[in-house]
Parts: sequence; structure tokens; C-alpha cells
Amino acid sequence: MLTCSEGTPPGLATTTQHTWSLVLSLVANIPRDNALLPSGSWLHASPLNTYLPGLTLGLLGLGKLGAGTARIGALAFGMKIIAWSPHLTQDRADESAAAIGLPAGTFRVVSKADLFEQSDVLSVHIVLSDQTRGIVGADDLGTLKSTAFLVNTSRGPLIDEKALLDTLDQGRIRGYAGDVFDVEPLPLDSRWRTTKWGAEHGRSEVVLTPHSGYAYEGQMRTMWEKTRENLGRLARDEELQWKL
Repeated sequence: MLTCSEGTPPGLATTTQHTWSLVLSLVANIPRDNALLPSGSWLHASPLNTYLPGLTLGLLGLGKLGAGTARIGALAFGMKIIAWSPHLTQDRADESAAAIGLPAGTFRVVSKADLFEQSDVLSVHIVLSDQTRGIVGADDLGTLKSTAFLVNTSRGPLIDEKALLDTLDQGRIRGYAGDVFDVEPLPLDSRWRTTKWGAEHGRSEVVLTPHSGYAYEGQMRTMWEKTRENLGRLARDEELQWKL
């Protein structure tokens, strides 16, 4: 898949940018506070915004997107980075760090239980497969801190959606930001669409986007240019050059 334009720093992709857009929108309560102004209100008392420096960023998956997300957390916000995936080792984590110019030990590998218990912000970056479908279940969600934020820009079915919705409906974590869902487009009667989210309703804060993490101008232009080039190669019976 094309994840960045030529000349983009290693580990940075449109999904990485979108992940951090969601994180910052969520921890700074930007959608909620933006909605105050047309209503005539001003400051919102609770919950207050969350300051990221010194907090722990957890990565479920430390491939290129996970490592790119972690790099920003470490360098821009001084966050502590922990990570877990089924086959991740500390040596592999150190190799991932070195590939994007960070020293060994920047990414600390922990157990799955510790990932959920220790993360202040937990971001999902793992490939969906038969083995990873539902890899985040009700028990995992139940161990998150009440102040934790969960973000998913990977694939919806990685998380047990009913368990997630119940967790948010009961306000058991501070907030959730998602760009992906079990069913897309979302049905009009989906709980995601119809629930009044937010602390004022006794629920978690929620920020959602319609699977638009790839829909960035440079990325789309590059994708269509490479698609056109591939079609030309196909017509000339040449080997395809680009995997989209």
C-alpha cells in the first residue's frame, strides 16, 4: 500500500497524521468545545483537557504505522512508549526504533496485560487477520484506566465492538477516537451515530471520522497516478510496478 509521498520522513504516513489528529482532538476536547460556541456557551467545566508530556503511549502493533505514531509521541510530547503484539520482541522493537532514528530502548515491549493497564493513550496499529480479529476484548477493555484514551485507525473488527460500545456507554474510560468500524458505512441506526456521547451524558468522550485516514490530497493524487501507471503497464503486458 502507498502510505506516504516521496520524501516523507520514515514512519510518517497519512494514517499516522490522522491518528494524531484524533488523539489531539480527543485529549483537548476540541469537537466538544467547538460545539459550544454556536450554542452560546463558553468554557466547559468537565472533563478538563489532558496534558500529554510524561504520560504513557501504548501501541498495539509496532509496524511502520505504530512506530511512526510512537516516534511523534516520544519526540513531540515526551511520552513514554510501550508496545505489544503477538510476536513482538525487544530486539525487534529496538530495530524499529533504529529505523526511524531513535535509540534502543525508546520502545519498551511489555505484556498484553501491562499494555492495557499502563497506557494513558492506547493506539491500535495491527493488521486484521483471522488471528487478530477481536484481539481486544471485554477483559482487555476492562483493565484500561478510567482516565485512558483508546484510538483505532487500523480496522474495526480488531476490537469487540459491542464490548467497546458498552464500555463507552458506561463511561468506564475517558475517551475513544475511531476511524474504522465493523460495518462501513455506518448504518443510520448505529449506536455510534445515535448515542449522545460525553461526560454530560454519563458517557465517555467520543471522536469519530468516516474511515478518512487515507483521504489526504497528496496520498490520493499519488494513488491515482500509480494506478494509471499500472494500467498502462497491464495494457503493455508489463510487470506491475506499484502495489496499491
